[in-house]
Amino acid sequence: MCILLVSTEHPAYALVVIDNRDEFILRPTSRPHWWRANTQEVLSARDLQREEQGTWLGITKHGNLAVLTNYRETDVNDKEHPVQGSRSRGGMVTAWLTSHEDEDAGAFVERLLEGEGVKDVGGFSLLCGKLRRRKEGERKEITPLAIVSNRCGAAEEVPWIGEKRGEVYGLSNTSYMDPVTWPKVELGKEKLSRAITETVEESLGEDHFVRKLFDVLDTDTLPPANGQSFEELIFQLRESIFIPSIGDAVPAVGITKPDRKLSDAVERLEEAETPNIAAPPIMSGTYGTQRQTIVLVDWDGKVSFIERSLWDDSGKPIPRGEGDMKFEFQVEGWDALDNECNTGKAPRNVMRRNMVAANTQLHALQSLYIGGYDCPSTVVLKVASTTPANRRASCR
Repeated sequence: MCILLVSTEHPAYALVVIDNRDEFILRPTSRPHWWRANTQEVLSARDLQREEQGTWLGITKHGNLAVLTNYRETDVNDKEHPVQGSRSRGGMVTAWLTSHEDEDAGAFVERLLEGEGVKDVGGFSLLCGKLRRRKEGERKEITPLAIVSNRCGAAEEVPWIGEKRGEVYGLSNTSYMDPVTWPKVELGKEKLSRAITETVEESLGEDHFVRKLFDVLDTDTLPPANGQSFEELIFQLRESIFIPSIGDAVPAVGITKPDRKLSDAVERLEEAETPNIAAPPIMSGTYGTQRQTIVLVDWDGKVSFIERSLWDDSGKPIPRGEGDMKFEFQVEGWDALDNECNTGKAPRNVMRRNMVAANTQLHALQSLYIGGYDCPSTVVLKVASTTPANRRASCR
């Protein structure tokens, strides 16, 4: 049961994003690395279990940000929202991350939802946006982020977040518009807000702030299993931000483990090192929080991307910090909107949010999203940007 928390509360950062990815431990997944597609240079880990090699969280040098959470539809008679979709949900993340650098988030959302849209995709929520500073006088803002789901029939129904300062948002394995908020999301929002307040009051630097954010992601309030099976514990997973390993330690027969060369490739993080692995789905073995990711974007457009692996490719735990990778780079086109899009108006989709909330009656749904992890040692990579983006982001 993954969790995504987003905040605009820290005065030194335009955006703070933290994410726990909960998964069956042995699902093969690459380390985060730079890879190129179309005109985009993308930073993400990639799922090697599926042929599409999609991802759940990624960012590009041009500032395209995407994070995916999945949820399980339960009404087998609802043909508009199938329990199991025929299209990859991770592929939608890739679609935004690899879109043309001139396409803004609003145009992408409309393109994603046009025609049949996402009707043949299972339950999901996709946070996506193009990171741009929007400045008017002394007030600083960023362009908003969309939260698209399979429940959105048209672009006008999509909620937008992140435009206002002093906000914190949370999302787990339910629809963002679900009137029922999981306890882990409420707790996560409280703890993230507290961590930011303490960091500001104590004038702590980024390293200390990152440690506090990992402390939030490590919050474990799951009751002891006491011999309960994974199936018996599944509804309790909505209570805890961090999920310790639970379930059968013996993986299913026929599971393909991650390619061994990925374990030796810390200094050669290239697309060629993410082989196409077509293995049977991993639906057994131990399950728990596998990856923890932090994305910090300051007001100069500098991104700090830190991802922590908690398990190696044999399913053995990695001591905290020894599986960390850190990347730093500058968003190209970060200042493109200065003095261009300063109306202060919310996108038209935001203005429809109250109407959508009033008409949306969803239930808390159980879900699992498949991912899997391996363990690098700590690495810091710095990438300089050179070419600013020429097109302004969506100001609708």
